[in-house]
Amino acid sequence: MTEQHWELPDEAATAALASRLADALQEGLVIYLHGELGAGKTSFARALLTALGVGERIKSPTYSLVESYRVQDRPAWHLDLYRIADPGELEWLGLDALSDPAALVLVEWPERGAGALPAPDLIVHLGYAGLGRKARMEVRTPRGAKVVSQLA
Repeated sequence: MTEQHWELPDEAATAALASRLADALQEGLVIYLHGELGAGKTSFARALLTALGVGERIKSPTYSLVESYRVQDRPAWHLDLYRIADPGELEWLGLDALSDPAALVLVEWPERGAGALPAPDLIVHLGYAGLGRKARMEVRTPRGAKVVSQLA
């Protein structure tokens, strides 16, 4: 398992890191986003999707639980599972589509969907660092390693 760390002094730095990640994506990827409330998970996901060319408004899936997009002729899914109490609640969402190897899958609060989600290629941990934020990326698969190696 490989890890990389970044200091993110402001939202622009978070967006820049997400943009670099977007530039490195050549195929689908499952990314789990971990962090406390307000740590930047949704901001990171929005910046990544924007950098990949999503031209429509990127809504937070806090209440809808899932939002879908098309990026570079591939499906992209953004899930926010904060409001899920039990992974069994996810059955009606049609999560089978998330297993498409070409899809980009971004999951906030993935621990709430344990056992119902595809395994992550990359885990992004976002946290507070003074007035800014910090990011730590944890590689879980060769696909994740390939992407993170291009960020160094």
